[in-house]
Amino acid sequence: MAAPSLRIAFVAPAYWPAEAFGGPVWVLRSLARELVARGHAVDVWTTTLSTVSGSRTGKSSNAYIDGAHVRYLATPVRYRWMGYTPTLGRELRRAPRPDVAHVFGYRDPIGYLAARRFRRTGVPYAFEALGMFRPKLRKQRLKRALDATVFASLPRGAAVVVAASEIERREYLDAGVPAARVALRPNGVPQAPRARSGELRRALGADTEQLILYVGRIAEGKGLELLVRALPRLPAVLLALVGPDDGHGTPARLRRLASELGVADRVRPLGQWPTQPLSLYADADVFALPSAHENFGMAAAEAASAGVPVVVTDRCGVAEILRDAGALVVPYEQHAVESALGRLLADEALRRTIGAQGAVRAAEYSWPSVAALQEEIYRRVVG
Repeated sequence: MAAPSLRIAFVAPAYWPAEAFGGPVWVLRSLARELVARGHAVDVWTTTLSTVSGSRTGKSSNAYIDGAHVRYLATPVRYRWMGYTPTLGRELRRAPRPDVAHVFGYRDPIGYLAARRFRRTGVPYAFEALGMFRPKLRKQRLKRALDATVFASLPRGAAVVVAASEIERREYLDAGVPAARVALRPNGVPQAPRARSGELRRALGADTEQLILYVGRIAEGKGLELLVRALPRLPAVLLALVGPDDGHGTPARLRRLASELGVADRVRPLGQWPTQPLSLYADADVFALPSAHENFGMAAAEAASAGVPVVVTDRCGVAEILRDAGALVVPYEQHAVESALGRLLADEALRRTIGAQGAVRAAEYSWPSVAALQEEIYRRVVG
């Protein structure tokens, strides 16, 4: 007999169409869509935030996206991706009780307050930090203090803690989360077209030049300065940067660096693409994700699905699935990144071989199969 369907509550600091928040927004939407396709009811609770910076945002509203019921709660107070939604408690009380909840993100009011209510009402929940669990970059001392006090109950009270990669799993274990409560569930990979669309090259005005592509937030910690510094040793190669500005001055710093190195004309920032950039990848000769830390790194997996060879650092979770099958995995270090890029750009046969391997590997991580794994996790929690 078929297992009964579940009512699943997603709680997230941002949801579609808030693409400015990067890959996690696509991950949440894809996971919700596939769970609905498997017969489950998915209710999404989120803020009205759509950009990284700005003032308070919007009135509450409801929408059905891919069959999931999305409640955008008015957010009169916000700081970057952290938004306070004063009606959350009232709206949760009015809504049908979920069988299981899934709290995404860390150190944001909506996730913390929702988890507190779920504990109080006996609703089991999964917690997934989306790469935010270990303090990184700015205000690390403050984050550690908050993690040890205010936010400690969020992972501690979860029935299961979900990791998208072994890197993220180790972060949980290092913080004292028992191994038995950590579930490894990779992200699914959308399948990008393998034929060149010409869309990216037309936007750049580049017909025959070799092209390195980066897709993601233009932000500190993404290793973009490593790519710019590599260009003087990669003559006639263009670097295309596709993604939203994270709001901390990174584009200006990259422009200054490119100018100092004499490669300003070869660094091409294109901003946030108006649609999901799947059609862009095949136009590139190499895709690069030289980040200092990524719990997964969806754009690199998408590029691999398009048959494009990838250079990725060993600090990115996606390296675990693309190592020796779609990517050159290197340390987070200038010479290593530069050498890998040069090696691929100089060897067309190697690019074809690694690209073909990556397309095969990426196809193994379909969203339907990942959603099936997530459903198994929920059923263990409910059981």
